[in-house]
Amino acid sequence: MNNIEITKQKEYIEKVKEINKNKKLNYYILTMGCQLNENDSEKLCGMLEEMGYNKCEDMKQADLVLFNTCCVRENAEDKLFGKIGEVKKIKEDKGVILAIGGCMMQEEHIVEKLNKSYPFYDIIFGTHTLHKFPEDLYNAICENKKIEDVINIDGEIYEGLPIKREDNIKASVTIMYGCNNFCTYCIVPYVRGRERSRKPEDILNEIRNLAEKGYKEITLLGQNVNSYKGREDYGFDKLLEDVCKIDGIEIVRFVSPHPKDFTDDVIDVIAKNKKISRVLHLPLQSGSSNVLKAMNRKYTKEQYLELVKKIKTKIPDVVFSTDIIVGFPGEKEEDFEETLDVVKKVKFEQVFMFIYSRRVGTRADKMENQIPEEIKHKRFDKLKELVEKQTIENNEKYIGTIQKILVEGESKNNNKMLTGRTSTNKVVVFEGNKELINNVINIKIVENCLWYLKGKIS
Repeated sequence: MNNIEITKQKEYIEKVKEINKNKKLNYYILTMGCQLNENDSEKLCGMLEEMGYNKCEDMKQADLVLFNTCCVRENAEDKLFGKIGEVKKIKEDKGVILAIGGCMMQEEHIVEKLNKSYPFYDIIFGTHTLHKFPEDLYNAICENKKIEDVINIDGEIYEGLPIKREDNIKASVTIMYGCNNFCTYCIVPYVRGRERSRKPEDILNEIRNLAEKGYKEITLLGQNVNSYKGREDYGFDKLLEDVCKIDGIEIVRFVSPHPKDFTDDVIDVIAKNKKISRVLHLPLQSGSSNVLKAMNRKYTKEQYLELVKKIKTKIPDVVFSTDIIVGFPGEKEEDFEETLDVVKKVKFEQVFMFIYSRRVGTRADKMENQIPEEIKHKRFDKLKELVEKQTIENNEKYIGTIQKILVEGESKNNNKMLTGRTSTNKVVVFEGNKELINNVINIKIVENCLWYLKGKIS
């Protein structure tokens, strides 16, 4: 069934390509949200370029505008509707095709708002119908009518879609889709469906092909990556082990795991494979056991700290990054202090901090004990101050050390400098010949600059 559907979509790619023959057409894509969305956008770009469109960075120069949406935070909606407003003028001037896809399109109230207030769109598609974009585009062009292609059942996993990678040395590979956890603040299980894992052979073949093309760093993606189950006898530990065996791949990263699924088998595989990044992303969300229970996170503060201790014992050179939500409904001052306590004890290398925002359709949205915005921001600022202080302290341990760095390219702020990242994901900037790009080299760290480190070639 999968092969038949992909063959069908490839036929539609050829049909659109024929329509676009001898035309110089551009597309503009805006990706909102997580690395999974970015990976989806690479597939959409792959399909568009095979259909004869060229990517442009200026929306006003585009013949097709595509928004790949996220619905994790409230400001994503404001951003989307603002951008759609910009397209209206372009559409009036030159008839641009407007396509909107991604997680937000799985929310009924968003689609209703689009139909009521922004009816000039051409295509809407959801997370389970991304693979059908060539067919939807063909029908929008040929029938000159709006296409609404959203289904509310878990989609299948489709292999073999074209993909246009943003990078030529680092690549993200999705290993599973959906989530079964139903954290009370999160809309993801409702918009991406239940967990579905790709077959191990499909994942490994994709990574081998990337290695043959010169890719050196792979990030394995999943909403809950360590609950991956390729077969009954093949879990995330086996997959990690097999990815590390692939020649040419130098660095392996993964996001995002769930603390409750971090098994001893996975810890042992990381401990014995130096290819695997020494920064583990271990989402905390809150340091209060009471708040964690309200969030439906299925672990306590004590269990989280015990897991950190176990991992550090088995992997002495490991560091941690995390996600923290401030101001979850019912969070008392003492609950917030518990979060600060965990941050002080773990000394996270990086903390992604979020102020809680209500999401329609989640259980937390219906909770009555919502925290006032002023208190949320006050707590956020206090956490930020602690994290920045710890970042300076954490950086000091790198001074004088030799770090293995994959040279990614020129520094964004100074094209006379090169940049790369340590195994623990610290950005390092250093002087060097551009011929070093795409190579793994040793760098001595010489200066702490808070959000990055300065180094020199060792």
